[in-house]
Amino acid sequence: MPTQAAGDTTLAALAHASALVAAFFGPLLFLLLADDDDELVRENANNALNFQIVLFIATVIAAVLVFAFVGILLLPILGVIDVIFVIIGTVNANNGEIYAYPLTPNII
Repeated sequence: MPTQAAGDTTLAALAHASALVAAFFGPLLFLLLADDDDELVRENANNALNFQIVLFIATVIAAVLVFAFVGILLLPILGVIDVIFVIIGTVNANNGEIYAYPLTPNII
């Protein structure tokens, strides 16, 4: 369940949306540039970065499984999952909520 936090909602939303363009480098940039007192941006960028790392690992596994023809189905599904969850995260962050992606551990 998303939690409310004070902070710059635009930067928090961009931390999620930047993942569509720059994979994990976008959220990493927002995490590094976020003010220490802006919990909303830091937490959303951290959650987006964790999700992109997990998605990268899943993509590598699916790419290896292409040789077994399973990955041919998994790669487009991962792409759709990425777009859907990033849009949901962007909307929630824009509403001032800290969005945690489902089934994503805290890596960073």
